[in-house]
Amino acid sequence: MEERQPHIQCRTGDIAPYVLLPGDPGRIDAIAAQLDRWEPVACNREYRTITGTYQGMPVTATSTGIGGPSAAIAVEELIRTGARVLVRIGSAGALQPHIRVGDLLVAVGAVREEGASAMYVPAAYPAVSDPAVLTALLQAAKGLGATAHAGIVRSHDSFYTDREDELTRFWAGKGVLGSDMETATLLTVARLRGARAGSVLNVVVPADGGLEAGINDLVAGKEAARRGETAEIRVALHALHALWAEETC
Repeated sequence: MEERQPHIQCRTGDIAPYVLLPGDPGRIDAIAAQLDRWEPVACNREYRTITGTYQGMPVTATSTGIGGPSAAIAVEELIRTGARVLVRIGSAGALQPHIRVGDLLVAVGAVREEGASAMYVPAAYPAVSDPAVLTALLQAAKGLGATAHAGIVRSHDSFYTDREDELTRFWAGKGVLGSDMETATLLTVARLRGARAGSVLNVVVPADGGLEAGINDLVAGKEAARRGETAEIRVALHALHALWAEETC
């Protein structure tokens, strides 16, 4: 029998071709609530995996934990076990004043200011979403009436460095929409491995807000942050379903 992947603890056959990637293992429960049916597959460290169906489409959800290194491990092992299209559903801090808590950011590409993707390929290599996945996400957001902003996001490695405020001001001045920690890694590694990927992020911290307060609001289930979380899950599922329908018709 095929051995399980060492970190996600899954084998070929456990993983559907279409995969949602939340960071938080707790968000798996919110995804499960949107599925027709699902079964637990594995739970090891930060990696919690379920597989089920959504309107006939086979789908997997695996949490990646915090940051690029753990996300890269999940992406590598998921692709080895059958993933072909991966969409991150995470949280972000806004960098532009017109973006509100609960709005969605759909990543066209990402600033690679994290370290994980640099271990794969030089910084000149772009982190960009697959065009078909990007289009499907934008169409799904429009169809569902979600407030979504498409553009460049920034992925970084720490909330608490002494230069973080300086860096966010710099990238805000370049028109970057918001910051997370995993999108650049996902887009880079997936493309290098021949998979398709995209990212939709729920804004939990406004441009003029406090990081810790915004994250605590999400954890506490405050209305705007929780509404955005539900919206990003629905958008990602609708987008993946559209891609699945195109491939199976």
